Amino acid sequence: MKYAIIAAGEGSRLAQEGVQLPKPLVSLCGEPMIDRLIRIFQSNDADSIAIIVNTLHPQTEAHIRELIANGKADVPIDLVVKSTPSSMHSFYELATYLHDSDFCLTTVDTIFREDEFSEYIRAFQNSNADGMMAVTDFIDDEKPLYVGVDDMLNVLGFFDVKQEKSKYISGGIYCLRSSALKTLDRCISEGQSRMRNFQRGLIVDQLHLRAFPMSKILDVDHASDIQKAEIFLSGDRN
Repeated sequence: MKYAIIAAGEGSRLAQEGVQLPKPLVSLCGEPMIDRLIRIFQSNDADSIAIIVNTLHPQTEAHIRELIANGKADVPIDLVVKSTPSSMHSFYELATYLHDSDFCLTTVDTIFREDEFSEYIRAFQNSNADGMMAVTDFIDDEKPLYVGVDDMLNVLGFFDVKQEKSKYISGGIYCLRSSALKTLDRCISEGQSRMRNFQRGLIVDQLHLRAFPMSKILDVDHASDIQKAEIFLSGDRN
């Protein structure tokens, strides 16, 4: 199984709030966020990891190239260096490395419990669904994407506003079969952007998606989120 990390955002809110490092290099409990994801992916049987970083922060590119050069990554890493207009476009740049395999994609600042993530990967591998989306009922997002599900956790739709059957929100972690890349190609060709529109496109194209609930998933968008994430991760390790 392949993994992919979108680490191409500008991190402008963190910078405005005094965080000097690029977001992927911000440490949580002594570990840079990009290193944490690489480590977790490797421990979940990664065949390879594709990563996109932007051109605005050469420190991030240099850090990843150092990991590769020093043999600190146990699996091949495919690195794309390009600034993109949206997360969907970043995903599109990574797609060339994902065409021949099931894969898991997330953004660099997605924080979750490691044991739950391993359960999620196993659930996807044992599923016949076209995709499995990590969801949570913990809502600490400025613009959450609500996920409608039925009683069997089949995904019914993705909504900007809470619906009757949308107790969960998207956690920003996506396990998908390579067939989902056809939807990505269509969305890009139609001039769409944002990952939430890609997720809606999967429903339009009638792919069978299931939801996998996790207790809590956090994003690190603000300086205050760093402490929240460290408290959460400290509890995860105890």
